[in-house]
Amino acid sequence: MPGVPGAVVAPTAAALRARAEALLPAFRAELAELVSIDSGSHSPRGVDAAGGWCTERLTALGCEVERVPTPRIGSERFGDVVLGRLRGRGSRRILLFAHLDTVFADGTAAARPYREDGSRAFGPGVCDDKGGAVAALHAVRVLVEAGFSDFGEIVIAFSPDEEVGSPASGAILADLARGMDAALCLECARENGDLVTARKGVADIRIDVRGRAAHSGVEPHRGRNAAVEAAHLLLDVQGLSGARPGLTVNIGVVNAGERTNVVPASAQLFGEVRAATLADLDWALASIEARAAATVIDGVSAVAERMAVCPPLEPRSTDALFAKAAAVGAELGVPVAGAATGGVSDANFVAATGVPVLDGLGPIGGDDHAETEWLDLASVPERVALLAGLVVRIAAG
Repeated sequence: MPGVPGAVVAPTAAALRARAEALLPAFRAELAELVSIDSGSHSPRGVDAAGGWCTERLTALGCEVERVPTPRIGSERFGDVVLGRLRGRGSRRILLFAHLDTVFADGTAAARPYREDGSRAFGPGVCDDKGGAVAALHAVRVLVEAGFSDFGEIVIAFSPDEEVGSPASGAILADLARGMDAALCLECARENGDLVTARKGVADIRIDVRGRAAHSGVEPHRGRNAAVEAAHLLLDVQGLSGARPGLTVNIGVVNAGERTNVVPASAQLFGEVRAATLADLDWALASIEARAAATVIDGVSAVAERMAVCPPLEPRSTDALFAKAAAVGAELGVPVAGAATGGVSDANFVAATGVPVLDGLGPIGGDDHAETEWLDLASVPERVALLAGLVVRIAAG
């Protein structure tokens, strides 16, 4: 595996920032190139094109590069996971990870190309998460150019399907995280610069209700109305919101019946549960399952099913790394604060393996998934230096 020249003295945060400043023109050019590649989650060809672009840059950094095919999910194929491995002379293993897929359809990059207005860059995926991907590459470049090699191994991973919940790459990323000393997620920082120190877990649920059909005019008494039970279920399940701090339940889709003159024999409810802790998520799901089993309409049955569960990123996973990041920020003169969010990222899956994780380490940006999505180019040098400096501190133990 390629090595990196050793360094006697670790680079200071100020030195890392100076290198990142000097590389800002290259960052802007590379960001424009990556944003110009359409890479929607459901377009494996586009995602793999973005992966090929990253492969070239990882190779130039001296990384050993691997393209890991992802398994089919049903009939759908997603792009590859791209891995770059850089071996140092120390012992600590550090994972940097970002995603290459976006929420935008093919043709968006041409219809709404990369542009800059003042200190802001615009374009599909410029913040979520192509700015983070380029920042990961630049942080490693800054360390390589500084001659820093006190880490055991830096692994850079680019995933293909984060925007749809990582169905194909989640297990690959989790397996990769096992045995790491730290994992750093390159989702971009919040609009105010906050890092992400906590993310709610989320579970998708389905409740199937079974009753008995009957003619609503001739013999309604023979029917067992699944829709009425579904209505009770909706209110009771939705009512769990707020039962624990930060717990939310949303029943977003309800289906029942087909004709107005037939007592509906079936109904379905689809929703999601979000919770700040795994204990609260498990409690809510168990409560929903128990309520479904205890129907209130005689002769009607119901079953709740957990469709998908993404565990939360809890502060206990991020506290130690956040303290290191805050120390680097102090050296840079950059205030570092942490924030909790209800949205999920690949950091949730990685944290579930037990490895310490910190999220939101990309540049500052906002308006994710919108035509107005932006990235603050002025924040790039300090954020690249913050990431590189954090790697230096982790490597030191």
